[in-house]
Order: sequence, then structure tokens, then C-alpha cells
Amino acid sequence: MSDQDYRTERDSLGTVRVPGAALYGAQTQRAIENFPISGEVMPRAFIRALGLIKAAAARTNQALGLLPEEQADAIFQAAQEVASGSHDAHFPVDPFQTGSGTSSNMNCNEVVAALATRMLGQAVHPNDHVNMSQSSNDVIPTAIHVSNCLLATEGLLPALSHLRQLLDRRAQEFATVVVTGRTHLMDAMPVTLGQELAAWGAQLAQGAARIGDTLQRLQALPQGGTAVGSGINAHPEFAGRFVRQLSPLAGIAFQSKDNLFEGMAAQDSAVEFGAQLKVLAVSLMKIANDLRWMNSGPLAGLGEIRLPVLQPGSSIMPGKVNPVIPEAVCMVCAQVIGYDVANTVAGQSGNFQLNVMLPLLAVNLCKAQQLLTNAMRCLADRAIAGFEVVPERSAAVLARNPVLVTALNTVLGYEQGARIAKRAYAEGRPILEVAREMSELSEAELQRLLDPLTLTRGGIPE
Repeated sequence: MSDQDYRTERDSLGTVRVPGAALYGAQTQRAIENFPISGEVMPRAFIRALGLIKAAAARTNQALGLLPEEQADAIFQAAQEVASGSHDAHFPVDPFQTGSGTSSNMNCNEVVAALATRMLGQAVHPNDHVNMSQSSNDVIPTAIHVSNCLLATEGLLPALSHLRQLLDRRAQEFATVVVTGRTHLMDAMPVTLGQELAAWGAQLAQGAARIGDTLQRLQALPQGGTAVGSGINAHPEFAGRFVRQLSPLAGIAFQSKDNLFEGMAAQDSAVEFGAQLKVLAVSLMKIANDLRWMNSGPLAGLGEIRLPVLQPGSSIMPGKVNPVIPEAVCMVCAQVIGYDVANTVAGQSGNFQLNVMLPLLAVNLCKAQQLLTNAMRCLADRAIAGFEVVPERSAAVLARNPVLVTALNTVLGYEQGARIAKRAYAEGRPILEVAREMSELSEAELQRLLDPLTLTRGGIPE
């Protein structure tokens, strides 16, 4: 750029050159120069949360008689524009920045101040007006909570519900399709495919409940604690009034933290939320890997189901098709599990009144939610919805499963059952044939006792 493409801005450290078209000012420019680390920027959801916080703070300060109405209106409108995403190009600060997130808070203050100044026709100061009654130390933890509450209610939980409902529907569809159960990857007693899918659905239901429980704690905000939790430079009523302003803007019932010092010094609720996302990732990886096993083959694997054919599977082996969606989901889950490790370190990385890895928590939680949300939609719509059952494969394997002899334990005893199972396995014959030869049970009685669908319902065969 030529010299005329820049302007000079001033902060408490002196002057700095800023691109002429930039809405941000000196402190944001210093952060750009100081932190050329990842090449990434803070997540959209986090910037949205910052905008909502500045809008709610402006209305609160106006109601408390601290900001003139015209100034508050301009800040409110500018902050809403930031929240909507209209000015994301002016939020260039790298996530790997000062641990309090001050650079991101000032980035927002400067952008909102510039927009409000244009609207009002008179100077609006980023610190004195936009940041009134606030500190980076309470704004950034609040933004972590707000952004993740929004992502969860608008994206993650609806996607989780969609996947769960689809699993439940297909579980009903396959309620009488019997397959070989497996423990230790070895043949076990039969189950229905519906039972397998319903178990996955139950995992997701519990995951949703865990996330919902943690969201209650994320909805408690530390805003109003300002620098160290004491609320210095904020009106005594600011915290309570702020959450009443923010809640309708975000569509979520936020509350003020009972202890503002805890809300800034510790990030336990954020770490807990990340851990619940990890548990969901563990569930999804189990589901995805089960699908990969069930789809394996088609000749040398289990081959119980056929996942939808989505793309060629090999650049060298014609006709090969791979379970690409479950594989992608597993990679997402591995990434989310990794985020949880980093979140754990970040959560304990503070001394006394402030955590100093706030931007890392902000980025990891938002990314984890976005990855899981998109992965669950893909898994539901491109794998679960369209897979087909191969009943003849399951039936052929099931008939030769020596573990079916378990159903004869109460009639013949464990030892006799073991002898029957070993012979059936050695000779590659159905349990029913061998049991007929090695016991006095009739064909009709054996068919009743060894009926696979009946065995999936548990209990002692009558």
C-alpha cells in the first residue's frame, strides 16, 4: 500500500499506522503485528457474542443514566451490525493472542466505536463509551458462554435430535431383523438390528441430557465483574440489568453469576461443556466404527449392511467403495477429543483472579461444536438414512453361530451345551442339527428354543 492508503491512529503507547479502510484502530493493529501465529481469526459465533454483549451493555448503561440516548442508540445499532456478521472482515486478530482476549475485546470496541461515530456524526470512544462498565476480563468469559449457548441451541442440539430421531425411526424399521451379536469382536447371542440402532439412539439421548445440564451453568454470566470480579467502575445494578438486556437479544434466558470472582478466575463450566462434547464425540465414534464393521466386505468382511455409495473408493482399485462418511465422522471425533485435552490445560491456566487461556477455550469450544454439528448431519443424511440391510448374509451366519447353544443351558446344562457348540463349530454345521443328534430334544422343541428372534427378547426360553 502507498502512504495514502494508511491513516495514523493513537493509543496509550503512541501512534500506529492502520490501513485506511479498516474500521479497527491502534490496539487491533498492534495485535495484528504482535501475533502472526496461526493465520486464523476468532470464530464467527464468538464475534457474534461480542456484538450482542456490546449492544446489551449500551442499553444497560443508557438505562442507568450513564450514556446519552443518542450515543447508546448508535453503539447499539453498530454492535448489532457486528453481531449480524456485516463487518467480520474487520476482525483479523489471531486466536493465539494475549490470554485475557483483550485484543479481541478492543478489536470489537474499536469497530463498534468507528461505526457509531459515523452514525452519530461525533466521536464515540472505544474505551470510554463502547467498553463502559466492562473489562476484557469479564467480556471474554461472557462471550465464551454466550457463543457456546447459541451454537448449542441453534446448531448442535437440533443436529443431535435429527440424528437420534432418524436412528429411532430406522430402529423400528429393523425391529425384527436378527443379526449375530458380538462381544470382544467374537460371535455372541443374537440381537435385532433395531436393538443395535436403539442403543445408539440411547447414547445420543444421554449425550443431549448431559449437554443440556451443562448449558444451565453456561447461561450464568460473569459480566459485571470488570477487572478482577469486584465490579470496579460498573454500577452496582449493571450485572443484573445486563442479563435482562442480553437475554431477548440472544433468545436465551441468561442469568448473572452468583459469584463474579469465580466466573473470571475459573473456567470450570467451559471445561465441563468441552468434556460433554468429548463424550458426544466418543458416542459418535462408537456408532461410526460399528457402521464401518457392519458394512465391511462386501465379501471378506461382515457385509451385514450396505452404506450408500457416495464416491469411488480407490485411485487404483476399480469398483472399490469405502465408508467415507463414518471415516470422516471418526476424524471429527478424534479432533474434538484432542480439543478436550487442550481445554483441560487451558482451564487450569490462570493465577488468582483471571484465567489466561481464554481465547484458546473460545476457539476450541466453538470449533468442536461446529464440527460435531456438521458431522452429525452428514452421518444422519448420508449414512443412516440410506443404508440397506443384507438379510441373507446375516441369516447364513446366524444359523451357524455356535453361541446359540446358550439358549439350551437351562435344559441341557452348560457342559453339554459346550460339547454341542464345539462340535458344531468344528464341523461348520448349524447348532440345531448337532443338538438334535447329541440330545433327546425334538426338532420342534429345538426350533422353539433356538428361534433367533425369540432369543433377542432375553429371559429363559419357555
